[in-house]
Amino acid sequence: MSIRDDAAALQGDLVQLRRALHREPELGLQLPRTQEKVLAALDGWGLEISTGTSLSSVTAVLRGARPGPTVLLRGDMDALPVSERTGLDFAAPADRMHACGHDLHTAMLAGSAQLLSSRADQLSGDVVFMFQPGEEGFDGAGKMLAEGVLDATGTRPVAAYALHVISQQLPAGVFAARRGPFLAAADTVRVKVRGAGGHGSMPHQALDPIPAACEMVLALQTMVTRRIDIHDPVVVTVGALHAGTQDNVIPDEAYFEATVRSYSPRAHARVKDGFIRTVRGVASAHGLSVDIDYAELYPVTINDDRETEFAADTVAEVCGPRHWAWQDRPGAGSEDFSRVIAEVPGAMIALGATPADVDPDKAPMNHSPLAVFDESVLADGAALYAELAVRRLALPSL
Repeated sequence: MSIRDDAAALQGDLVQLRRALHREPELGLQLPRTQEKVLAALDGWGLEISTGTSLSSVTAVLRGARPGPTVLLRGDMDALPVSERTGLDFAAPADRMHACGHDLHTAMLAGSAQLLSSRADQLSGDVVFMFQPGEEGFDGAGKMLAEGVLDATGTRPVAAYALHVISQQLPAGVFAARRGPFLAAADTVRVKVRGAGGHGSMPHQALDPIPAACEMVLALQTMVTRRIDIHDPVVVTVGALHAGTQDNVIPDEAYFEATVRSYSPRAHARVKDGFIRTVRGVASAHGLSVDIDYAELYPVTINDDRETEFAADTVAEVCGPRHWAWQDRPGAGSEDFSRVIAEVPGAMIALGATPADVDPDKAPMNHSPLAVFDESVLADGAALYAELAVRRLALPSL
């Protein structure tokens, strides 16, 4: 039987694992119950398994029957602090949810481990299965790299692949990617504007941080339009703004947080410099001081041209050409898989998981409390993971 046929036969098991993960979502770097479920799913398949020390990761190595290169397959496992409102009978009961589909990624990667383990005698090389916590803002990939995931077999991978399901835009079962920048770099900026409090009726005797903070928010948008090349775009969004406790009290401080997205090192450097200069300049003009914590979270996710074309060819051959779509522009989200494919050639590939009875253009998006993913794609994803590994090991170089 083909890998795709075997994956279809695993569909029921994959659904069961996915729903078990969905019922008990965990946040951040420590996912003990998730790790336990993954270890149980991998048990008995002849894998060399290790777990993380600073996070609840699982690294599983499959040794092929013959020597050869290494290929890495990654699936992230963590959830989001979102209260689910899908109404599913396996919905999470607490204030957290697999709203980004990582439960599907984990089940698909576990399925691919089973598919490939049953074919170990056909493999010339090794496969690393990277089950990663902490993608949602905790840099779990960076921590797994620091703990040696790229050296798990003793040989650096020649290629690395990751899948990411999407609850809208793409019909279920359609894979998509692009060469080059696939997702944006993400920075988080925290700004504290320091003034001097006083009575609201006498602002001239205080140093009011609120107008200055508001002016900063607006000035940042002007900075983007006047300092950044429109053909190398950036996004600056202030998502939190806090100040004061009462209408007639001028507070000592105002505080805001922003996310910054960019697609190239040049744009990243320019927007970082412009952000800091703008905020400091406005503060100085108002006679205030300012504290800026500019944290560079994830770099740009850059797909290797040849690895992306290889993935597209694999999908066309295995699933049919209509199951592949080339993306014409990168997404504005970010991913710590960027750290992996900055070290080894690779590609991140989107997988449409919009339910069949929902218009992809109107479906709730990833991170929504209403996000629903079509479970029929579990077998598709597991099969593609396995096919990429089998075919790439047969091509030590591209």
